[in-house]
Amino acid sequence: MTKPSKPAVLTIRNAKLADVDAISALVAKVYKDMPAYTPGMLRGQIAAFPDGQFVVEYADEIVGYAAGFRIDEKTAMSPHTWTQITGGGYAARHDPLGDWFYGMEVCVDPDRRRLRIGQRLYDARRDLCEAQNLKGIVFGGRMPGLARRKAAYPDAREYLDAVTARKLNDPVIGFHMRGGFEPIGVLENYLTSDTASMGHAAHMVWRNPYYAETHGRGAAFAVKETVRVATVQLQARKVASFEEFISNIEYFVDVTSDYRSDFVVFPELFTLQLLSLESKKLTPVESIEALTRYTPRFVEAMRKMAVEYNINIIGGSHPTRTEDGDIQNVAYVFLRDGSVHEQEKIHPTPNERHWWNIKGGDRVHAIPTDCGPIGVLICYDSEFPELARRLVDEGARLLFVPFCTDNRQGYLRVRYCSAARAIENQCYVTLSGNVGNLPNVENMDIQYAQSCILTPCDFPFARDGVAAEASENVETVTVADLDLSDLAWAKSQGTVRNLRDRRFDLYKTVWTDGG
Repeated sequence: MTKPSKPAVLTIRNAKLADVDAISALVAKVYKDMPAYTPGMLRGQIAAFPDGQFVVEYADEIVGYAAGFRIDEKTAMSPHTWTQITGGGYAARHDPLGDWFYGMEVCVDPDRRRLRIGQRLYDARRDLCEAQNLKGIVFGGRMPGLARRKAAYPDAREYLDAVTARKLNDPVIGFHMRGGFEPIGVLENYLTSDTASMGHAAHMVWRNPYYAETHGRGAAFAVKETVRVATVQLQARKVASFEEFISNIEYFVDVTSDYRSDFVVFPELFTLQLLSLESKKLTPVESIEALTRYTPRFVEAMRKMAVEYNINIIGGSHPTRTEDGDIQNVAYVFLRDGSVHEQEKIHPTPNERHWWNIKGGDRVHAIPTDCGPIGVLICYDSEFPELARRLVDEGARLLFVPFCTDNRQGYLRVRYCSAARAIENQCYVTLSGNVGNLPNVENMDIQYAQSCILTPCDFPFARDGVAAEASENVETVTVADLDLSDLAWAKSQGTVRNLRDRRFDLYKTVWTDGG
């Protein structure tokens, strides 16, 4: 006798990073003729405001998704486009003190239309507004009947008025009105890819009847989110074995773990010390080839260390032969849960290309950790502002810059650009560099560093934008506690608000992967 099949269960919950691939597939299925969200955008939405992203799960499949964020009333009620208000699809305009919930997306699996999934998602938004005491929900709603009736209603406002007066039927506007939403106008050129709506949208509003006026700084900043970061300024030294090299690194991991650090950062190319094991002096190309042979042992030893010492390790960088056969400069991130992530150096310096034949990577992405998303920019990459902006749009509040510079000028290029990244992205940036020299190792003759932990320049932070810094050119560890809630305050109420004040109507960065 066969057991009866288990009935399918429908649940609605907040979206998680593990849902990103399923959500991306759902969006692509729903919007066949429109660009789908990239995984980076979805990670950015979840990181920006986890409470505001919902999925509906049915029979173990994601069949509905709704994305949104908090926004101030003036911005929500003023004319805007979808790209402007959503920060290019990343929910980057999220304001933790915003009085309104902005609905940037609702999509439902077309094969599951009879389950009232859309209604459930809107109900979840209303519950959120009541729980967080928001004034209501606002969004730009599609008007799919507009293009068909263009001859009779050349003005989108006239079309909306006719639908509101029930002289015409528009399925989407009608659905929203039945759900208690009020059209307050037309958002022109809201989403140009929506040809059925001729690019326009109905400006829809639902007002929370339970909203109560409050005063003060707000619950968004009531709880401190403190992360302890340590940066190791590492002395290059000759080693007699791979085990000795790992033992030297483990010493610093042990020390920073004793300080209860959440992250420890090592310098770029710190594994070049392994070249002192070679019996003869190698050419630059031979040196890099030799280093790549250590990759599996290095990765496993560092992964084990992160777990045993309960600390997230930004493993500097290590030359690695990738799947396409090129040698790239790769930062390995070893998390204390045992997972390993990679970030390729996107921009090799002219020196790296000439002497070591290192090729640039082709992807940059935020890395999820137990302290939230982080980003890694290897040395020269910190001098390209587009990379940091994408990482922050994907939710990173901590950026790590392992670097390797031979003189003060090179170091200051990395230092000044990293300070700029902290200011313009309202995030923390931690630098870690090498000091000393490696005799008989080509292109690693001398090193200059003053590792540091940088902050935005505003009232909650250090006066000069430096949370902590090492002495020049000595081996040492520098530690600082970083309050992530101060970043939320700066983005919402700071003297300058770089992320919110971007001119999405004038410029944007276009990525080949769509991100």
